[in-house]
Amino acid sequence: MCGIGGLIDYGRGARVWSDVGRRMARALTPRGPDTGGQYLDDSALLVHRRLIVVDPTGGAQPMESPDGNIILIYNGELYNTEDLRVLLLAKGHTFRGHSDTEVLLHAYLEWGTAAFEKLNGIYAFALWDKANARLTLCRDRLGVKPLFYSRQRDGVVFGSEIKAVLCHPEIRPRVGADGLRSVLLLGPARPPGFGVFEGIDELLPGHYAVLTPEGFHTYAYWTLRAQEHTDSPARTLEHTRELIEDAATRQLVSDVPLCTFLSGGLDSSILSMLAARAYQRQNKQLHTWSVDYRDNDKYFTKSLFQPNSDSEYIGMMVDAIGSQHHEVVLENPALCAALLPSVDARDLPGMADVDSSLLLFCAAVKKEFTVCQSGECADELFGGYPWYHREEILFEDTFPWSRSVDFRLGLLQDGVVTDGPEFVRQHYLDTCAAADKLPGDSRKDARMREMFLLNLRWFMATLLDRKDRMSMYSGLEVRVPFCDHRIVEYAYNMPWDLKAWDGREKGIVRKAFENDLPKAIVWRKKSPYPKTFSPEYTGLVSSYVRQIMQDEHSYIPKLFRAEAIEELLLEPDSMPEPWYGQLMRGPQVFAYLIQLDRWFKKYRIELV
Repeated sequence: MCGIGGLIDYGRGARVWSDVGRRMARALTPRGPDTGGQYLDDSALLVHRRLIVVDPTGGAQPMESPDGNIILIYNGELYNTEDLRVLLLAKGHTFRGHSDTEVLLHAYLEWGTAAFEKLNGIYAFALWDKANARLTLCRDRLGVKPLFYSRQRDGVVFGSEIKAVLCHPEIRPRVGADGLRSVLLLGPARPPGFGVFEGIDELLPGHYAVLTPEGFHTYAYWTLRAQEHTDSPARTLEHTRELIEDAATRQLVSDVPLCTFLSGGLDSSILSMLAARAYQRQNKQLHTWSVDYRDNDKYFTKSLFQPNSDSEYIGMMVDAIGSQHHEVVLENPALCAALLPSVDARDLPGMADVDSSLLLFCAAVKKEFTVCQSGECADELFGGYPWYHREEILFEDTFPWSRSVDFRLGLLQDGVVTDGPEFVRQHYLDTCAAADKLPGDSRKDARMREMFLLNLRWFMATLLDRKDRMSMYSGLEVRVPFCDHRIVEYAYNMPWDLKAWDGREKGIVRKAFENDLPKAIVWRKKSPYPKTFSPEYTGLVSSYVRQIMQDEHSYIPKLFRAEAIEELLLEPDSMPEPWYGQLMRGPQVFAYLIQLDRWFKKYRIELV
């Protein structure tokens, strides 16, 4: 993976902004620690920072077309590189190296923007056409890789992360009413395409944008459509396995060491099993990694969302696949301290210690590996969460992982936000309305399509943000095979009784791989990414929040009612619902307040 950034200025020209390019390069260096490059002409400034994964010499960027007219900067991986190369060779194209960057460039030369629908991968890239003074931006179908932009008077500023866009001196860290509503009532989620900062947007997944001197326009090249599912149950089972196995196998390609994350859950176990088998055929041993917390075995508390801990199941899988396993055990003071750099990584307050733990975990993995696979997104696609299975939640008319709006409002000072419930509800209704349906869908089938899209555009998007920023902060590339768009399309149209085979969450996936994994793994109840249950951590974040509430330089006392925060500090287990998702309760609310405080101070937020 890499970091990209740049600007187009048709009026004053790009050369006057050369210092912006240098600042962008510094801001993006964690994403691309290995090398970098820059392109500059009268109208365009393009910046690239590279994390070398494939073709160290042939994949240097910015990359120019043979005639020098098209310049590409690219962040991502294509998983059908060789398929495209064969097609392009047949059309007379020649290649200097074996990078996916070069294949992408030639695909654009051959097919123009029609090339985008041929891509299978995770990517965000910019193409500058000098002769026509045209910039094209593109983002992958599921939004695994980020791409932010800000329209300016005579062009656009763009970058892989918000911090890169903020390098331009005319883009201020202003946050308006919608931005404040987002971080306080929806956070760590944010509306699709919304960059929270005033004037900063994010290119929507499955979209591309074209800038010319005449204007700026965005286009969808992929949309999730409802179709009749015509496969028999047996074929559905077989095809589900084929899709997952093909996606996982394609994503093993790397010229640098690759490992897998292994939690002992179904999804990471499938990916680790498939990778271990592929490695064994090459007489290599797979390395697997897991994360835990100091003394968590003493304090683990069973819940509906987290019915058991991971350690027993991880050992079972390591024995089954013969991997060399590494366990990262996090200390609670370090977990608390990492709340601050995890804000720096995300450019926004995030998933509290779920973010900071992943940040520390990825930093440890990066010491030995550059690429890994992770099991994100299977739960959203195949009904892994309780809100798919408990009908009182399924048909509740709200975001099922963020049912705490009234509680959140109760923590805020009067007048901090206006029309908060209406803001949240409208985003919910807009997403439900966008779910494509068939005329013959039953009430439950129609609701399952709405729930699928809600998860895809909101919950999964938040997890993908987290995975990208926390991993790339240490220059670690994390691949997510379940995000293959072919799997997404198939799962969207799969009848619920097949998806929930045997009445289980992710039942079809369990059945498809039941003969490949230990039985206890196959039928283990869903358990999310682990959190710390240590009272030491609760004490640390509670003490920190009390300091913030006494800090005259902090925005937090101006936003939150001191008496409401103190009540929660005294009874952190009193929350009726999680703050967000499944695990964010009292200690995570305190961590979120810490992250908010860091965000306001670090970015010098101006409320407008």
